[in-house]
Amino acid sequence: MPDFDLTPPTADQRVALAAALSPEERRVLLSHGTEAPFCGVFLDNKREGAYVCRFCGLPLFRSSTKFDSGTGWPSFFAPFATEHVKNIRDTSHGMVRIEIVCARCESHLGHVFPDGPRPTGLRYCLNSVSLGFVGEGEPLPDPLARGETAF
Repeated sequence: MPDFDLTPPTADQRVALAAALSPEERRVLLSHGTEAPFCGVFLDNKREGAYVCRFCGLPLFRSSTKFDSGTGWPSFFAPFATEHVKNIRDTSHGMVRIEIVCARCESHLGHVFPDGPRPTGLRYCLNSVSLGFVGEGEPLPDPLARGETAF
């Protein structure tokens, strides 16, 4: 597996990347929102490849770890690399949950729960709007111009 630079985007890069987002993408990625269930474009995606951060392009999950959780959001049992996803304690909405964000740009992705399938027992529940998809054999997006084009 190639190494990926996890250095955060510069302030100027953040401004440029944020300007390219739709209002819904800004609400979810930058303001920790949630998209409605059963409406995300990646919920039923069956293609082979990798799911990347919509904001910075970092690979987050492989299609081989995706499963149908029945929750209405794309679900995965393991990240692309553990260092690509950061866990944050979330006490909003009167409960304790674990929020997941991109380890490079800290964009909101969703939450992780301890009710997933084997081998991890985890369910990473993602907002489709937080993700991009790269099909097997296609180059990765490189919005930060770091030369990271293969997974």
